[in-house]
Amino acid sequence: MTFPTTRREFLQAGLGALAVGCATSWDATALAADDAPLAIVDTHTHFYDPTRPEGVPWPGKDDKSLYRRVLPADYQKFAKPLGVVGTVVVEASSWVEDNQWVLDLCEQDPFVLGLVGNLTPGKTDFAQHLARFSKNRFFRGIRINAGPLKTGLDNPDYVADLKRLSEADLELDVNGGPELLPLVDRLATKLPDLRIAINHLANVKIDGPRLDESWLAGLTAAARHKQMFLKVSALVEGASRDGKQAPRDPGYYVPVLTAAWNAFGDDRVIYGSNWPVSERFADYATVQKITVEYARSRGATALKQFCLENARRAYKWPERPSVKL
Repeated sequence: MTFPTTRREFLQAGLGALAVGCATSWDATALAADDAPLAIVDTHTHFYDPTRPEGVPWPGKDDKSLYRRVLPADYQKFAKPLGVVGTVVVEASSWVEDNQWVLDLCEQDPFVLGLVGNLTPGKTDFAQHLARFSKNRFFRGIRINAGPLKTGLDNPDYVADLKRLSEADLELDVNGGPELLPLVDRLATKLPDLRIAINHLANVKIDGPRLDESWLAGLTAAARHKQMFLKVSALVEGASRDGKQAPRDPGYYVPVLTAAWNAFGDDRVIYGSNWPVSERFADYATVQKITVEYARSRGATALKQFCLENARRAYKWPERPSVKL
């Protein structure tokens, strides 16, 4: 099967028919090839509550877009009608006890499948915190950033703490720009059993057909590790300029999506939105449509893998009787 690699091919294939239409006309639930509706798990959302007595460390009070109460019920209002059946939360707060706050959300709401927590490898209390939180079945791993990873790779204690994740069958989310990719290549060489999910396509700047050559090279190097996954998220953030709305035409994103799939294949790309941050640049239906339509162009199996199965292998969330996945 030949897949579209340019905007023109994408549109000619009939997959961009709604490219300039109203986002509310998008219906992901109708895309499944069989009688069962398409099930989508969003692996990148943030929930927080600034009205708590202690407040929140992020976002700041001056952020008029994000500084508000953001809870699972708020997300589900628009996500469920678009076929989303669950979400994995990525903790942006640096406060250790906020890991527990999200884990409590998981216990309260079966829609919240798990937490990628926020702990700092290399600190003397890391092992203690990891042992505590990993006892909770909804704690699925942690996220780190490129800066600490760069310095930590040469620190035996830092690497040993990351090894604790793989020994506990947990995963590692990593966030950063294209410079992140050589770092995760090195990390995966040191710890080949650690499942790693690169966030936001390594935050590459998206500019239609023009691709960052260093990003392409780094993507290829990282993809050679079979425990490495690529989270196709924050696309509209990467395509926005000067904080303005991002292009809504799915064809605009085809070159970067094709590069991502060419590197990682159908079985290691996973869906994420980065909501509510993504709201600054496009509505949720547009965010979802851009990537899900591309996955559909690769066939029914690739679509299901992208929307659900790859994420299940990356995060290994616990089965919940009330949620049929």
